[in-house]
Amino acid sequence: MTENKRAIATDLKRLDAHVVQPEEYDDAPELTDEQLTEADVYEGSKLVRRGRPLAAARKVPVKLRLDPVVIEYFRAGGPGWQTRINATLLSTVLRVTRKSKATKARGTAARAAGRKRRTRR
Repeated sequence: MTENKRAIATDLKRLDAHVVQPEEYDDAPELTDEQLTEADVYEGSKLVRRGRPLAAARKVPVKLRLDPVVIEYFRAGGPGWQTRINATLLSTVLRVTRKSKATKARGTAARAAGRKRRTRR
């Protein structure tokens, strides 16, 4: 037996087997609103998670090495600096992706126009 279990002077098996009788309910203290808000909520046997719901597109934790000047710049803005770094990177990716698609579309249109010109001659 561990040291903690030996220190308990109560017969735990007997205590676990005890069924609370209606007259014993008066001995139990009233639960406060604060205790009820902190209580775990279960649906059947599944614990219901509290807090912010999980996002559909979860972020991926990474270890990234950045120049000190970049970190200083974003940290100077206060809390949320990592979110601002993510937003900056995301906007860059979207801008480059749009440019790439537009360039491909222009190239396709130019090639198609060149074919039309050749057939007209």
